[in-house]
Amino acid sequence: MSGVRNYAVVTASYWSFTLTDGALRMLVLLHFYSLGYTPFMLAFLFLLYEAAGVFANLGGGWLAARFGIPRMLMTGLTLQIAGLAMLSGLDPAWSAGLSVAWVVAAQGIAGVAKDLTKTASKSAIKATSEGGAGQLFRWVAWFTGSKNAMKGIGFFVGGLLLETVGFRGALWLMVALLALVLAGVTASLPRHLGKAKASKSFREFFAKTRSINLMAAARVFLFGSRDVWFVVGLPVFLYSQGWRYMEVAGFLASWTIGYGLVQALAPSVIRRSGDGLSREVPEARLWGAVLTAIPLVLALVLDHSFVARLDLAIVAGLCAFGFAFAVISSLHSYLILAYAGSEKAAEDVGFYYAANAAGRLVGILLSGVLTEAGGLAACLWGSAVMLALCLGVTLMLPRAAVPRHLPA
Repeated sequence: MSGVRNYAVVTASYWSFTLTDGALRMLVLLHFYSLGYTPFMLAFLFLLYEAAGVFANLGGGWLAARFGIPRMLMTGLTLQIAGLAMLSGLDPAWSAGLSVAWVVAAQGIAGVAKDLTKTASKSAIKATSEGGAGQLFRWVAWFTGSKNAMKGIGFFVGGLLLETVGFRGALWLMVALLALVLAGVTASLPRHLGKAKASKSFREFFAKTRSINLMAAARVFLFGSRDVWFVVGLPVFLYSQGWRYMEVAGFLASWTIGYGLVQALAPSVIRRSGDGLSREVPEARLWGAVLTAIPLVLALVLDHSFVARLDLAIVAGLCAFGFAFAVISSLHSYLILAYAGSEKAAEDVGFYYAANAAGRLVGILLSGVLTEAGGLAACLWGSAVMLALCLGVTLMLPRAAVPRHLPA
């Protein structure tokens, strides 16, 4: 029962963190959009947030193995509090350049906080699961899906707080919430949770199994394929179709909530096996092929204007994309834990989610470049190419876990 209790504590704390993370993103988008920032400038505000996540995941996995998961979880919560407090110090009288630099720096702190917290939390699932592959998949799916649904709710909360208490008041309310969560985590989780013999050198740290390396490569392309249209291309397209900003924000929030709910239900959609891999790997390939086809069709629709209401056709298509993406994302999140060695699961997870952050960073950069070059259609073609690469990597995954052989 201690494993279930620890899983519940970690999940609840990460829900709270994710709620503030989603609210923060909407606060920054809405607040700075109202000040006249373009979508490209808004995307720039999040670049350091994503770039910081690459290093935070790599370091977070190693630190979690060395010092324990609870300490890393507490560090992530503390950094998020610091980032929110820093943003609250933004002065409207500052120049645009100084304001952007201040926000980018604060977002960088929030990016480190998010990925330290995520790596620690997902590593805790491996450390607390005691019921085999079936329980692990259910716990991963529920954790990942509920987290993304909570992030979508956070989008709504951010807009509501901005309307009711303003930018600074919203930030301080979130600081208060996270301070309570931090106190609860400190009092509830055993300090030794997830502690293991950490790698002693860079060579040892990066000596992952072939399965881990393949999963990391697939994750880069998978999440790049989403953000290449989600961050800049889609909002700009919907603006051009006459949508108001709050309508765009509402769609993004609803898409994220629905995506999270499907993730939580993924175990009931995927064919399962007793060994946890022999059916799951082929399912990842099948869903990868389905997902690759969707942006291809949508890009063709945009290029040839097959329908009168392009905006509604794209929204419908991206809902289908969200369903397939949620299933394969949840399946990938399970597979990395299935392949990870128990002794250094935190390091394996950190390595994997560093690839996740790298994919988002590449997606954001390409989203701006491709939107400038050819609008949403170019973004969708880029998404299809990245998904094809993801599928190619998935075809090389083994159907059984391979023992780790690390240098002494």
